[in-house]
Amino acid sequence: MKPTSRWLIKMKRKFWHQCDRKISKVILAMLLMCLVMRSLPYFAPIRAADITQNQLAMQFSDRNGLPLGTLLTRDQDHTAVVPLNQVSPQFIHAILAAEDGSFYQHGALDMTAVVRAIKEAIHAKRIVSGASTITMQLARMLDPSSRTFLGKVREIWLSWRLTAGMNKDDILSAYINRLPMGGNIYGVEAAARTYFSIPASDLNLAQASLLAAIPNNPTYFDPLQHWARLQQRQRYVLNRMVLDGYITRATAEQTYSEKVVFQSRQRGIIAAPHFLFWLSTQLPPQHSSPIRTTINRPLQQFVEAQVQQVLSSLAANNVHDAAALAIDNHTGEVLAYVGSPDYFNEFKLGRNDGVQALRQPGSTLKPFVYELALEKGLIRPNTILADVPAHYAIPGAKLYSPTDYTERFLGPVRVRVALANSLNVPAVRVLEKVGVQTFLERLHQLGFAHLNRSAEYYGLGLTLGSGEVSLWELARAYVTLARQGQATPLIPCTDEINRVSTPHSPISCTDAMNRVSTSHSPLPNRTTWQLITNMLSDSHARATAFGVDSVLSLPFATAVKTGTSSNFRDTWTVGFTSDYTVATWVGNFNGEPMRQVSGVTGAAPLWNRIMLHLHEHQEPADFLPPEGLVQLPICAISGLRPTPDCTSVVQEYFSPADKIAYDTQTDFNLPPEYDEWLARQQQTSIATNNFRILSPHNGDIFLLYPSAQTQQKLELKLAGTKSAPVEWWLNGQKLDSQSANTLFWHLRPGNWTLEARSGEMSDKVSFQVELAGMKTARRGFSIVDSKIRSDRP
Repeated sequence: MKPTSRWLIKMKRKFWHQCDRKISKVILAMLLMCLVMRSLPYFAPIRAADITQNQLAMQFSDRNGLPLGTLLTRDQDHTAVVPLNQVSPQFIHAILAAEDGSFYQHGALDMTAVVRAIKEAIHAKRIVSGASTITMQLARMLDPSSRTFLGKVREIWLSWRLTAGMNKDDILSAYINRLPMGGNIYGVEAAARTYFSIPASDLNLAQASLLAAIPNNPTYFDPLQHWARLQQRQRYVLNRMVLDGYITRATAEQTYSEKVVFQSRQRGIIAAPHFLFWLSTQLPPQHSSPIRTTINRPLQQFVEAQVQQVLSSLAANNVHDAAALAIDNHTGEVLAYVGSPDYFNEFKLGRNDGVQALRQPGSTLKPFVYELALEKGLIRPNTILADVPAHYAIPGAKLYSPTDYTERFLGPVRVRVALANSLNVPAVRVLEKVGVQTFLERLHQLGFAHLNRSAEYYGLGLTLGSGEVSLWELARAYVTLARQGQATPLIPCTDEINRVSTPHSPISCTDAMNRVSTSHSPLPNRTTWQLITNMLSDSHARATAFGVDSVLSLPFATAVKTGTSSNFRDTWTVGFTSDYTVATWVGNFNGEPMRQVSGVTGAAPLWNRIMLHLHEHQEPADFLPPEGLVQLPICAISGLRPTPDCTSVVQEYFSPADKIAYDTQTDFNLPPEYDEWLARQQQTSIATNNFRILSPHNGDIFLLYPSAQTQQKLELKLAGTKSAPVEWWLNGQKLDSQSANTLFWHLRPGNWTLEARSGEMSDKVSFQVELAGMKTARRGFSIVDSKIRSDRP
């Protein structure tokens, strides 16, 4: 062999020897890295205690132990946790066969399945089958990640940590207790109880194979909506069980043909679904079960039925939703809680909770502004309030001119009448006296936590419902009114059953409610609360707006208030007896206005039915009269001691300090704010001592159009005439008049002084009449149909 050839062979051997050494080092490094990576999970293992399911299913009962519902968790998912030995072997075999047949033979990853999946994907040029093990699926349940490369790496890492800290049974147990089983049901125990009303330990093969088919795609295989699809998946599960040797082919065929009936997911809740879901979010994680609530199930089911019946009768008026609460005044316990007509009707927004939703309360806050004004001495029970046009300047906005939906004004009214008939203008006048900020602070004391904007934001419209409150807050405030100013939280569950422990201190149901409730300060002056109750229970006082025999009038003592929000989007009725408070709301969750529906026609019929049912077997006690006050006769128009001219005498309450003024004061003078209202009255029975000319006003200027000089007339109108004769004088000349307090005078250009005389009383005003085109008339006045019309804001 030539020397050159020997040298080449020698160099080749040296080269390959060096390559082998490098490759060995690389392989060794890679093996070392894999070993380190595979060992790292053991330094951060996940143990069974680390993933304990704290948010377990709750079982609820009513106050008498009757079941209300089960399997409800804080995140509104049905979850129940059971140990592996309390699950039917049939289900364990079925889920293993369906999801991971060799679960007990491989580690966190099934490398055989991985290789198979890769080969199938290469051959088909798409992903044909996955290679996720039960451990990897559990990792995905614990920490959902995106289906990307990095997401898959994260899933594998978490799977290794699970196998580092848990044995196979622990992993399988955690897995089957988290399986998605359709809708908001998770875990085999929850599914068995919801769909079949049995524990997971009692599942037979047919039931088990169907449940094991759901988790692969809970929406696609939903048993209540896609039965045919689920059956196809069940056949796959049974075939896998045959291949894995759990059952025979004959057993699989017999099982597949067996009829299985799934119960609706609604069957998990018997009554009060909104209440149960709400309560589950209020209780601490360390709760005991079952939870005994204060709900009265027969009453709850009655109220649920009445909600549907009332809405059915109002369907033609575009009314679709309602909510109701019934409270025990003595304890504050919640007896009935209905959030919508059908919680399980998702198409009609049934899951919306009308008890906790924020809506405009209309006039239901008025009793509290009147109580505060009485408490502060700004008004008295015999105070006369002006229900006449009023206008308030709001910076940066149009003039605020409150009116009632009838767009009529009653003139001078008593506090009792103004509140009972829910008149808007008097309520705004009272709020103006009280102050918006002061009233807002009182509402916060009453528990209206959601009225969290500034006083300037709400303005004087606060007493008419410019803010948003919940039915829960409203009911709680009326319970305070029913308890004569003694505030109390609303109690949804009982302490003696539901006291639970934390590492530091015991927590009861009431403790939990107090933590989430607005704190209540003691409210003063029991007498003023009794006065408001007396006014709200006076069916004769509210007769003007509601009539004496409306649905608000019951055969026993009841105080009640209605409310309607702007554009008729919400109607409310809240009232109480000495024993119970009932609050109802009727409207539309989507905000659509109702047609021809007010508080008395919308929410009041529902309130009426609940109240009658509550007192079906025992009538409530009468309300106590206001303490320390005496009743005296007053003139209904003046609020003063009656005189022979008074046409209507009623009884009203007085404090001993006010009795002195009652005995001495008889003069009744309407202030100028009544002038516009008086001028518009065709006739009035109001007799006052303030004799004055209402039309024209002093300083008015009127335009006279030459083409209509014979047609234009000015109405001369007078107030306070009583029965004495009246003489009208214009620029010193007496006018012929056939009416005591009104006549029409043909306009003539000039400066005019008008005087009215009646006995020793007289009044005088001056005005001008100018030819059109010579001078601009006073803004706000125009000639219409031979009469003067005032358009002043």
